[in-house]
Amino acid sequence: MVNQVFGMSKSRSCFGYPLSIFFIVVNEFCERFSYYGMRALLVLYFRNFLNWDDDLSTAIYHTFAALCYLTPILGALIADSWLGKFKTIISLSIVYTIGQAVIAVSSINDLTDHDHNGTPDSIPVHVALSMIGLVLIAFGTGGIKPCVSAFGGDQFEEGQEKQRNQFFSIFYLAINAGSLLSTIITPILRVQQCGIHSQQACYPLAFGVPAALMAVSLIVFVLGSSMYRKFQPQGNVMSKVAKCISFAIKNRFRHRSKTFPKREHWLDWAKEKYDERLISQIKMVMKVMFLYIPLPMFWALFDQQGSRWTLQATTMSGRIGAIEIQPDQMQTVNAILIVIMVPIMDAVVYPLIAKCGFNFTSLKKMTVGMFLASMAFVAAAIVQVEIDKTLPVFPGENQIQIKVLNIGNNNMTVYLPGETVTLDQMSQTNGFITFDVDKLTSINVSSPESSITVAQNFDPGHRHTLLVWAPNSYLVVKDGLNQKPEKGENGIRFVNTLNEMLTITMSGKVYENITSYNASSYQFFPSGEKDYTINSTEIAENCPRVFKSSNLDFGSAYTYVIRRMNDGCLEVKEFEDIPPNTVNMALQIPQYFLLTCGEVVFSVTGLEFSYSQAPSNMKSVLQAGWLLTVAVGNIIVLIVAGAGHFDKQWAEYILFASLLLVVCVIFAIMARFYTYVNPAEIEAQFDEEEKKKSMEKDSSHTTLEPVTQTNM
Repeated sequence: MVNQVFGMSKSRSCFGYPLSIFFIVVNEFCERFSYYGMRALLVLYFRNFLNWDDDLSTAIYHTFAALCYLTPILGALIADSWLGKFKTIISLSIVYTIGQAVIAVSSINDLTDHDHNGTPDSIPVHVALSMIGLVLIAFGTGGIKPCVSAFGGDQFEEGQEKQRNQFFSIFYLAINAGSLLSTIITPILRVQQCGIHSQQACYPLAFGVPAALMAVSLIVFVLGSSMYRKFQPQGNVMSKVAKCISFAIKNRFRHRSKTFPKREHWLDWAKEKYDERLISQIKMVMKVMFLYIPLPMFWALFDQQGSRWTLQATTMSGRIGAIEIQPDQMQTVNAILIVIMVPIMDAVVYPLIAKCGFNFTSLKKMTVGMFLASMAFVAAAIVQVEIDKTLPVFPGENQIQIKVLNIGNNNMTVYLPGETVTLDQMSQTNGFITFDVDKLTSINVSSPESSITVAQNFDPGHRHTLLVWAPNSYLVVKDGLNQKPEKGENGIRFVNTLNEMLTITMSGKVYENITSYNASSYQFFPSGEKDYTINSTEIAENCPRVFKSSNLDFGSAYTYVIRRMNDGCLEVKEFEDIPPNTVNMALQIPQYFLLTCGEVVFSVTGLEFSYSQAPSNMKSVLQAGWLLTVAVGNIIVLIVAGAGHFDKQWAEYILFASLLLVVCVIFAIMARFYTYVNPAEIEAQFDEEEKKKSMEKDSSHTTLEPVTQTNM
């Protein structure tokens, strides 16, 4: 059956491209802005607005992301079997827009804040609306994913293969441009204050802008309706494919005896029931799907830039000259490089390779992309080795680390197993001292007046600070920090040496009721100088209450000791618990560059290859299969990370690099034996054969008819 084109006006072009694709590219830019802008806010929205803990927030986030990559199968089935790509995109975009609007409404604090105290009175209402919105978004964005790129490819006619290839590069560029702008803009909108009865972080505006962009995306797509080439869906294709494959397997099993002659392909055993056109189309799809088997390993590495590489950045310094970068902002390097590298690859690198006479086919490009991604993880491992050289040593399960801090006015001598330390007033030991649990027999503290033995109340596997301030006076404080502070933040705690209780406010965070000669817990702050206010009834009016911290860097921790000076005013002494990060985040740029180059030659090419090798009635299905490899890649990360417990992070990076390198070799061998096809030519041959058969049948009927009349 011929794949019919319907609803198409007279073809219009601009710079050699169908004018319709410009509507599709703008549509994709707006949709990706909408999706990534919303996704950038989700975890903070869950944690800060819905008051979920980090584990639940992360679990729901990844569940949503996985659903977005599983629903393309559904969208492809609807498009190729029922509605067609155009109507599928329209229908699911409406669902998508509603979902974005629902999650924006769910973030309105005043929706259930009936007593106007700034806190929602019914969190379950907001949770329910959020989940409904996310499910609608997942079905919307996942459903249109395979359709939009395939629909864009449909706009090109025979002989426009070069323009179609360049379209997929432009299409990918639009994806990353939308992603880049949205991840910069929506966080800025979030930190604004808004509300009817109380001022809150402006989640409604931050979610509302992506919802508006999704509506714009839908409107732009509809405006180009009269210019699109639209193909009729050809029935339930997947059902036919499944039944054909099932029949071929059963028929082959029934004729497994050697008395039956072998057939060229195992699918040829379906010829007794199904026509050769369908069998040929399934062969094309199966060949491509077979090539997809190794591909998830690429995505297993690629998607770690949002997890492992971001965590790596938290152990690095973000000061690059006069610029200060936060760890989670390093991901924008990928989007920036994509915007730069896609035009360079298309305009410079590929033409240069062609002039050198090298046949740089799609599968060769994808092989190079996998190799570059592998090398990116080797670069990440080298950076990790440099970071490890600067990281503090934390205690193992059967170890204890102790630091002694003298907050009194006398010199103190501390007798530790195998070591004696003398401390002046307001001083501490040179870092933490590590002991095996069974080796820490006793600790004695002596001053000119007396000596005391410290009680053994240390928890294995933890750091402790021993505060000493007077004869027979000490306090063991469990630090609670067994790693560098997360997200590159800085831990700050206060020690109160006054005789009264203190409450301290630092950058909006409150250290409440710190008792005399006691320490607060750590609270965490981003880089920069921080103002803090000490509140106490015992502070004289002429004494300052507002103080300024040192210029905090990245990943450090400090203890601030508050004491009274001779004039009755307060003084704050700073002691370093964990040194700031020293390896600069700029060292991550080479690994991002390698990974981005790999992405450009792998992902852009993969989209075009999936389209070009698919039969006309299964293009969306193959695009969905391509997207499914992303979901499988994320599952691989969970399996490898869960199964392997590495003492050194660089070892995990090397493992992933090695796995991808092995897969790259396997893929190169598979690609070597792959034969490129032109589905349009093959289908045209079947059309020609069917036309000939039809003409022969008509001719035979015309010849026989008078003979019959004569005989009569």
